[in-house]
Amino acid sequence: MLRLISLGSLAALFFSSTFVVNRALSLQGGHWAWTSSLRFGFMLIFLIVILIIKDGKKALNDVKDVFLNHWLFWVISGSIGFGVFYSLITFSSQYASGWVVATTWQATILATPVVIALFGRKVPRNGLVFTGIIFIGIVLVNIEHAALASLREVLLSALPVLGAAFAYPIGNQLVWESRKGNHPRLPHIQHPILDNAFARVLLLTLGSLPFWAGLLLATFPPAPSVDQLISTALVALLSGVIATTLFLYARHLSHQPYEIAAVDSTQSLEVVFSLTGEIVFLSGALPGWIGLAGILLTILGLIAYISFQNNAP
Repeated sequence: MLRLISLGSLAALFFSSTFVVNRALSLQGGHWAWTSSLRFGFMLIFLIVILIIKDGKKALNDVKDVFLNHWLFWVISGSIGFGVFYSLITFSSQYASGWVVATTWQATILATPVVIALFGRKVPRNGLVFTGIIFIGIVLVNIEHAALASLREVLLSALPVLGAAFAYPIGNQLVWESRKGNHPRLPHIQHPILDNAFARVLLLTLGSLPFWAGLLLATFPPAPSVDQLISTALVALLSGVIATTLFLYARHLSHQPYEIAAVDSTQSLEVVFSLTGEIVFLSGALPGWIGLAGILLTILGLIAYISFQNNAP
């Protein structure tokens, strides 16, 4: 369990770049549709290069075969887990600062057990208690920084992120269930290439491409600036490739629903990392005692996960 928590926490560090960079781009006037779709375009390039260097052309051919054999599954999983998730995250950055988006995003901590339950998996009560502790900590981290906003801004920033909070675990759970092969409505994909974390992310990225094409056709945004191209490439590498691969690797090392929920809960640290990033790069405010109390609760919640697992019979 300690290994899973460590991998998840490291992924959270790289994931946090998304909230800071997306907010910076929105302040510069970059269109959210380009911010989201370009990230996955760059991810596609990075992942193909990494996979060829790391595992050779055979691995890339294996990815192609698995995708073509189950293309509908990957399009659905990729569109939900990557497309819906990230487009809603980037859209919300137009109306709220990075730490606000990161805080609301922690609703995925509560969404994950719901998603797991919807797939017929049992989630232990203790896991829900710990996720509640972490969630309270995240709220405290940012409550003192919350500023008054119009109802329109609140709705346009909060509701999309709440939708994203459910979309991401749904996409990931679809892949997890497919690999386990116990769900009657999902294909059982047993190919060894799925043991490769980079290959899994590449498959989901390929599956999301139709979504991004449709989004750009629907929004028809103006051409992206050079700064937006560079920034989205950086986010693609840090958050899209490194963080997502680490996170999915940790998640697929999990064998029990409780372990899945524990890995997903490490993403609560994104708020701490995002707040730090805004302080350093966007002149954000330092947290007071309420924020420090929230950070402490978050850490205690993670420690409780580890302790419970180590002491479990």
